[in-house]
Amino acid sequence: MAVPDYQEIMLPLLRRIGDENVHSLSELTEELAQEFRLTPEDKKEFLPSGGQYKFDNRVGWARTYMKKAGLLISTDRGKIKITERGKQLLDENPMRIDTNYLKRYPEFVEFKGYSAKAGSVKNEPKDDEVTPEELLEEGFSDIQKNLINEVIERTKAASPKFFEQLVIDLLLKMGYGGTRKDAGERLGRSGDGGIDGIIKEDKLGLDVIYIQAKRWNNTVGSSQIRDFVGSLEEKKARRGIFITTSKFSADASKYVDNIEKKVVLIDGEFLAKLMIDHGVGVSTTANYELKKIDGDYFAEE
Repeated sequence: MAVPDYQEIMLPLLRRIGDENVHSLSELTEELAQEFRLTPEDKKEFLPSGGQYKFDNRVGWARTYMKKAGLLISTDRGKIKITERGKQLLDENPMRIDTNYLKRYPEFVEFKGYSAKAGSVKNEPKDDEVTPEELLEEGFSDIQKNLINEVIERTKAASPKFFEQLVIDLLLKMGYGGTRKDAGERLGRSGDGGIDGIIKEDKLGLDVIYIQAKRWNNTVGSSQIRDFVGSLEEKKARRGIFITTSKFSADASKYVDNIEKKVVLIDGEFLAKLMIDHGVGVSTTANYELKKIDGDYFAEE
């Protein structure tokens, strides 16, 4: 049979993890392929980019959307488990789970950018009004949102030592820190689960920036930022970067806007975007190049 779409996969996937055990995604993908009676050729059918098997990709998106709806959780790399909400849904014995069905869950609505009224998408065009370019942009946006969330989750789950290396790698990719040896010696001395130190602003070391990074789940408030600014005063530093895997409170953001020193706040989402932009912890699976007619070439005198 043809490869099912990701919405057809949702309910069978949820049922297979309904035993409350932890399952690997690779194991589930193979089991689902058997359930859908896919042939070896079906399983090896690629996406147009050639970068991934179509069925594997669709199982991954079925998992992602149900995860955003709170029906399952990731317990480890490539492993998932059903949640209480997921078990409650299975108890309802639904005939099908799809994106319309998932609109009942606020977390999914927020993730997809749906408006509050009637669960509709903000400015959502009908299928016959959408151009291929718009569909591509919408799909790319969904992929980016999911990637950002995954980067944040992986970063929060990393060890302090790994997080230290991640910050060093990112700052070097952004052009700070001089050499890796310079950055490695100056960061990671606090031993409190965060990363504190100084790093060169440029390769010549004409100025330095004081860094504090906290691998936190809790919101960073203005008191932590005041302590950080106090450290800048002690070191007579003019610039600072405070990095967290969580978020900053409104008071913290307002505080840095009203001080003389230049302090940049990087929260988990901004950190993930910087990592993606600079290729830290991510890899490219496909490149799509859109082309259009060159009117000048075809213009005849």
